[in-house]
Amino acid sequence: MLGLRSLECCSTHFKSTDVSIAKHNKLSVHSSEFTQAQEQCCVSVLEDNMCTTGMNMAKDQGACETLFVTNTCETKTTKTCCDCCLLGKAVQEQGLPCDYDLSLGPQCAQVSRGCCIDSNPDNQTTPTVGKTHWANTYIQNIAHFIKFYLCVKIGNGNCAHRCTGNGTCTCFKGYKLKPDGKNCEDINECLLGASNCRAGERCINTEGSFRCQREVSCGTGYELTDNNNCKDIDECETGTHNCVPEFECQNTQGSFRCRPKVKCSAGYIQDALGNCIDINECLAQTGPCHPGQLCINTLGSYKCQRNSVNCGRGYHLNEEGTRCEDIDECKGPDAACSGHGCINLVGSYRCECATGYIFNSISRVCEDMNECRHYPGRLCAHKCENTLGSYKCSCTTGFKLANDGRNCDDLNECESNPCSQECANVYGSYQCYCRRGYQLSDNDGVTCEDIDECALPTGGHICSYRCHNTPGSFHCTCPVNGYTLAANGRSCQDVDECVTGTHTCTVNQSCFNVQGGFRCLSFECPTNYRRVGETTARLERSDTVRCIKSCQPSDVACVLDPVHLVSYTVISMPTFREFTRPEEIVFLRTTVPAYGSYHFGSYDVKFDILEGNVENAFDIIKRVENGMYVGVVRQVKPLIGPLNIVLKLSTSNLTSQGVSHQNIINVYVFVSEFWF
Repeated sequence: MLGLRSLECCSTHFKSTDVSIAKHNKLSVHSSEFTQAQEQCCVSVLEDNMCTTGMNMAKDQGACETLFVTNTCETKTTKTCCDCCLLGKAVQEQGLPCDYDLSLGPQCAQVSRGCCIDSNPDNQTTPTVGKTHWANTYIQNIAHFIKFYLCVKIGNGNCAHRCTGNGTCTCFKGYKLKPDGKNCEDINECLLGASNCRAGERCINTEGSFRCQREVSCGTGYELTDNNNCKDIDECETGTHNCVPEFECQNTQGSFRCRPKVKCSAGYIQDALGNCIDINECLAQTGPCHPGQLCINTLGSYKCQRNSVNCGRGYHLNEEGTRCEDIDECKGPDAACSGHGCINLVGSYRCECATGYIFNSISRVCEDMNECRHYPGRLCAHKCENTLGSYKCSCTTGFKLANDGRNCDDLNECESNPCSQECANVYGSYQCYCRRGYQLSDNDGVTCEDIDECALPTGGHICSYRCHNTPGSFHCTCPVNGYTLAANGRSCQDVDECVTGTHTCTVNQSCFNVQGGFRCLSFECPTNYRRVGETTARLERSDTVRCIKSCQPSDVACVLDPVHLVSYTVISMPTFREFTRPEEIVFLRTTVPAYGSYHFGSYDVKFDILEGNVENAFDIIKRVENGMYVGVVRQVKPLIGPLNIVLKLSTSNLTSQGVSHQNIINVYVFVSEFWF
């Protein structure tokens, strides 16, 4: 850092010249501006000495490393000039010109250029710089150095951009100081209207500055330059024109022209393709010939000749050239009426056109008459097509032309067998239809396709068991064993093996038919019970085998046992396909009247399921029918067959003293595999 002693020395050095400096700068000796100028000049002398020291070190030692020992303002300035001088010597060694732009800044560039020239004075020339310009530049750089010194010394280096000599912070151009006095923020020149954008340009704010951009493009044939102006594109120079080799390109503002290389001679004019076309001077000029003369155009020129007898249309000059005679247009190789009747008239002619033609009085020729347009809807029943000298009729699809050539008769398309099965002719068309079991194809409308009845939404209900599709129909089948197909061809009927005798039960067994099969049953009464009734070879659904208690006189335990009756019954059930509500399957009827109560001494009855209630699929409810209690056994959950279940039920008669007697009912339940 610069010490206070250096500043005092500087003040002493300039004391003798204070008055002259003040006069030169038009400042008062005692003004603050003069004091600042004195300080700036002082620092410039000191920095000049430090910079000279750095340059000498670079020239003598060729290195600047010793300046890193101390980190002061003096050593920084000395090292900066030393480094810049080394750069100048490097430029000279590389064979580059000393004026080579390294973008080093004004002061460093001057030092680098000076050391480069000193290294090789024969090949380089020192650029001439005016004394005043050099002094001003040097003083300005020294001022920046003093401001840096004051910022570091007084402002403690907390400014975002730069510090002034009195220790306050300032910002670079395009920024403004924030309220905290240290940080800077961008100035929006576009918002403040401080830009210099021209009319037709839009201001775009940038960090620390702004830029101008054209709002409207330059358009075809122009390009935008770096200074935001539109410049004409020379298509001829850039080679972007499309002139053919016979033409040469001529640039115009925003475009170009193709001019032919070949120039036409007098009497000709050049077209867009460069061809030379003769000018008809007789039409292009007004009266090129004298009165009484006739103008005759020639290639590239014209000629004038005396007027002769001029015959009108339909006449020609006689051989002597003295008078006009009628022309017979009906004679000669070029017949005027082209095959039609021709009648010559004085100065003209008339054509008698053939049938189907009409004479055009303007063009004087026979033209074909469009009968379809002259007589719309009156010549043909359907469609009319004009022909040369006549017309012809045709019919729409589905019809044929009648013998009179005008009307249309219906065409029987079915004669050509367009349908795969059945065809019905309709007026102007036909309709295909299919036999039962087939349907018309959506692709062509004529082919019949088999209907898969089994795949229809209702196909699952067509057959009881399985559906098999056949061409045009279907057939149903039933399970192999235990069923046969019903007369309707769809339902499956159970085969009663007990009736047909196809069962395998022995003589001591009873045959019980179930859905889809049979069961061979043999019921034995338990000890102390005897069977009531005879054993049958075939059990029906309503048959019940009853065993009544028969005790020995000395068997007290048998006598005290409340069970008086043990019965066996059999039921067959299907697998319910749709189980929606409970199904009542067994009714346990009693002789107990459904009135009174215990304290009146009346009877009551209790129903229970003792064994075999698989998955709790059954329950018993008590109901009153005809004044008596009835136990109703219900299936409350679906069961999937085949399944065999033995439900052990009990009916207990209750009195006020307890159970008076009890009946045991064994129900054999056979659940078939199918729902039918």
